[in-house]
Amino acid sequence: MPQRTVAIGSPQGLHARPASLFVQAVNSSGLPVTVAREGGDPVDARSVLAVMAMGAKHGETVTLAAEDSETSDKVLDELVEMLATDLDA
Repeated sequence: MPQRTVAIGSPQGLHARPASLFVQAVNSSGLPVTVAREGGDPVDARSVLAVMAMGAKHGETVTLAAEDSETSDKVLDELVEMLATDLDA
């Protein structure tokens, strides 16, 4: 199962707007993706409520994982790039 680790770039963490943009990107990928805070349980990245409930703050590290497929590496790389930027800008 491919995984990527990234620090949250949005100054307010994964609150409503960044979480919503992230979840939209996950859902448009068509892949089941999970996201987990360091030391936490993975949650379904297709659910905005689950992503927001994680409470990931700016600078905290999260791990993304996806089922192995032809596009999983590309999708995870794009999602990592997204989370590393300021999605509030």
